[in-house]
Amino acid sequence: MDNNFIESVKICCNSGKGGAGEVHLHRDDNTARGGPDGGDGGRGGHVIVRGNAQLWTLLHLKYRKHILTDDGENGAGGNKTGAEAKDQILEVPLGTVARDFETNEKLFEVEHDGQEFILVPGGRGGKGNAFFKSATNQTPRYAQPGEEGKEEWKILELKLMADVGLVGFPNAGKSTLLSVVSNAKPEIADYAFTTIVPNLGMVNYRDNRSFVMADIPGIIEDAHLGKGLGLRFLRHIERNSVLLFMVPCDSRDIKNEYKILKRELKLHNPELMHKRRLLAITKCDMLDDELLKELKKELPRDKNTDGTKVETVFISAATNLNIDKLKDMVWNAIND
Repeated sequence: MDNNFIESVKICCNSGKGGAGEVHLHRDDNTARGGPDGGDGGRGGHVIVRGNAQLWTLLHLKYRKHILTDDGENGAGGNKTGAEAKDQILEVPLGTVARDFETNEKLFEVEHDGQEFILVPGGRGGKGNAFFKSATNQTPRYAQPGEEGKEEWKILELKLMADVGLVGFPNAGKSTLLSVVSNAKPEIADYAFTTIVPNLGMVNYRDNRSFVMADIPGIIEDAHLGKGLGLRFLRHIERNSVLLFMVPCDSRDIKNEYKILKRELKLHNPELMHKRRLLAITKCDMLDDELLKELKKELPRDKNTDGTKVETVFISAATNLNIDKLKDMVWNAIND
């Protein structure tokens, strides 16, 4: 288990105040009573979120509870605009979602390297008195103050980006499979919820090709309501292009277990049903031909939204049974 995997942080963001506009009348050796030339104030600093494809965690923001930015500078005579304040830029992994802490409203999702969003805008600079000059008001002697900055609490949460996500109840064998097919070292034990943070693994395929597999905390019935690891789990599933459902061969009812898993995903987000699904029956190293034949009768008959049959494979991570066949299925599904 990676204790450095941080999937959600709460931060207080203080954007900068805008600079004040200047009240100034032009004066020089040749001009005793010139017109208004007070410049505008500069904008206060934004708090900006920027995508960084080299980051995998929000750990670097865990202890930055307060994000402070500078104020914009005031305007000056001679129509000089005050300097804008420097923005505070928070680099985040791709797949980071920003939410408002008070309303839980989704603000945006970072999907591309270098993509930027303003999390909290800085205050606008005030207009100088030159801005207010008109035919009926030749010498305005007033200007705007700068707009105040904002103090707002925000939530940044990470949704993993992987080619294939493992979907299954606790103890379905997800962590064991990931440890066998990739270089990942997830914690594995014979009790529920061994995996409490997501694990990513790079799976080597034929001809030096590879794909990314995500072992995500086990789902339970009513996970869409937040039970168990609930919504923390389901959020990560949204970013996988292929979903590999995993049900152990000793399940009391394979069809029903698959049905519950599918239902939880649909209730969380109906769009998940449009992703390609595969089914792996795990822990099959102890099955003989007769048991395998009986087990095939219990398999769910399901179709993807494109009308293709949901493919099934019987595997054992302990003995590598059909692991290569599983990789082929996953690779083909990803590239379809």
